[in-house]
Amino acid sequence: MNLTLQMWRQRNLSDEGGMVQYEISDVSPEMSFLEMLDILNESLIARGQEPVAFDDDCREGICGMCSLVINGIPHGPDSGTTVCQLHMRRFQDGDTIYIEPWRSRAFPVLRDLIVDRNAFDRIIQAGGYISVNTGGTPDANAIPVAKSEADLSMDAASCIGCGACVAACPNASAMLFVGAKVSQFRHLPQGHTERARRATRMVEQMDAEGFGNCTNHYECMAVCPKEIDVRVIAELNQEFLRTELTGSE
Repeated sequence: MNLTLQMWRQRNLSDEGGMVQYEISDVSPEMSFLEMLDILNESLIARGQEPVAFDDDCREGICGMCSLVINGIPHGPDSGTTVCQLHMRRFQDGDTIYIEPWRSRAFPVLRDLIVDRNAFDRIIQAGGYISVNTGGTPDANAIPVAKSEADLSMDAASCIGCGACVAACPNASAMLFVGAKVSQFRHLPQGHTERARRATRMVEQMDAEGFGNCTNHYECMAVCPKEIDVRVIAELNQEFLRTELTGSE
């Protein structure tokens, strides 16, 4: 396949940045999207040009580092997948593909397609943890947990913190991410120690980072590679209001 790539290039935080066009040929439909970018960078380096900077790590749909907006959709046109799981057979010969970084004030562009997602780490540090000393590895049946509760917790815990929800939301809201982290602890007894303050502290940090609030567009759920359900946002709101109304901290 022969393709035209409209690529966002930006040297650093202070650079204004802009779209740059590249032509790439002989792309195999069996290549992954990231392999196609590797081929592009090899050709740029061969011509003495700066390669395109982008994040990647596992290339197995586990880490979420491959954060790209492709033709306006975070992680591309396939649902329930990351960019590294996207293959070039989803495109046609002669297509023009637009490739941009996550767009959010809380995710400043460091270079080209790489953004700073440390805001998520600071939200986790604010309350996304448990401080229960469990000692050694406990027996699996030592603490009874209903299967329905365990399932809800594990579904929420599958969030990989990639930030696609933020990139897709018109408000750049991080509430799906924060809701998932709150929900995974809400449904397990080990998470109840910090329950009274977890949601308040995480929401306060989320607001301080500059993320927006949810207004029920559901774009976050549509692009989430782990298909986290928006029920976690409802649970986040419930936990936040519970703390605010009871005054417990």
